[in-house]
Amino acid sequence: MALSGLEIFKLLPKTNCKECGLPTCLAFAMNLTSGKIELSSCPYISEEAKAKLAEAEQSPIRLVTIGVGDKALKLGNETVMFRHEKRFENPPGFAILIIDTMDDAEIDARLSRFQELQYERIGILLRPELIAIRNDSGDAQKYADLVNKVKQNSDANIILMSSNHDILSASLKVCADRKPLIYAATPDNFEQVAGLAIQYSCPVTAKASGLDDLAELTTKLTEAGVKDIILDSGSRTLRRAFEDQIFIRRAAISKNFRPLCFPTVVLPCEMTNDPMMEVLMASVFVAKYGGIIVLSDFQGETLFPLLLQRMDIYNDPQKPFMAPEGIYEIGEPDQNSPVLLTSSWALTYFDLSLAIEASDIPAFLCVERIENETDVMCWCHYCLRSTQRGKLDSKSTSRFIKECRIKDRVNHRKLVIPGRTAQFKAELEQTLPEWEIIVGPVESALIAGFLPGFAEDLKNLSET
Repeated sequence: MALSGLEIFKLLPKTNCKECGLPTCLAFAMNLTSGKIELSSCPYISEEAKAKLAEAEQSPIRLVTIGVGDKALKLGNETVMFRHEKRFENPPGFAILIIDTMDDAEIDARLSRFQELQYERIGILLRPELIAIRNDSGDAQKYADLVNKVKQNSDANIILMSSNHDILSASLKVCADRKPLIYAATPDNFEQVAGLAIQYSCPVTAKASGLDDLAELTTKLTEAGVKDIILDSGSRTLRRAFEDQIFIRRAAISKNFRPLCFPTVVLPCEMTNDPMMEVLMASVFVAKYGGIIVLSDFQGETLFPLLLQRMDIYNDPQKPFMAPEGIYEIGEPDQNSPVLLTSSWALTYFDLSLAIEASDIPAFLCVERIENETDVMCWCHYCLRSTQRGKLDSKSTSRFIKECRIKDRVNHRKLVIPGRTAQFKAELEQTLPEWEIIVGPVESALIAGFLPGFAEDLKNLSET
């Protein structure tokens, strides 16, 4: 948002009605400028103020949508150069390349990998979003048949890659309902491709050799009525493409240079023949402003790290990751396995689960939900104040332990809590009288020395 908190405050009714959920209009303005609340939360703002704020809210980089429905990919709408300034809004999409000269077995294998390479991490589904279909054969019917095959056998958003107007037209008749990205409009064919984009209401890629030519091309496309544009600067070396991404982002955000105020596409698949170098290049563009990243192929060992990198960079730095509340099985625990309690802060969950795995002792990890608190019930050295802060208390924890039904999965009644929360022990024993509360190590690094002996005690207890 271009306006400061005080500038927004001047446009508000200043009633301090609290109906937005905040104590004052100034607090509302400050939360609005940081993106923590929506303008619609104020019931008394004037239409004039709404219009001014809506204009100020307009993103320097246009929001472009590829696809339809829940799986549509949103790109752009970015407002900052660096994540610590606010947050990055829409993560880049990963595309696998399929060429119409490939044999059926290879095409089927790539379609299968696109559908199968999905991963769940702390309740978030990580997966690629796009299939780029390139026409090398020059055969319009063959290309249209491949596009139809991709459409019928995947839920992917589609990129149609051809410079031939007739081939693009034939393929759009097959998949226009998916709102594919047309790749690409060039200085030589932009009039025909612009006509297709308008006819089928699809976004289009503007491709030129260099940023000056690219700015000229986007100007012609917008004058022709095309609004949803993706930029391809034409660079096919890592250094040049990297520089172009930064220049485009800076021109849009810092200079408000409208011809370059669009998301971008980069093609590591055309920059190298080395699969590992291609992945390294892709990781650069995840960090530095790539909107769509087209890879020659997907493999689990290379795609998964890219998905994790994207998740980490495009999370909200003001809202830490949280693991879903519930019982997590570390290893293959049985009825005599240890039960440990922790908070849903993702860093704590990962730290503790890895420590349990390293101890080679299967265990149940009970993760209790917390509300955006970062210093609660932690086993890691990042939260030295965890014994004094946070919203977990004996009442909420006893509720969670009862509702998760962990007692039905173990024979014992021993619950391990972090060592820093020792003062929590007496309170919890009063609300969970059937459980013995065990104060564990102060840090997860000490779990490997604690769990083997504790697990042996539980085994001996079950035998008596």
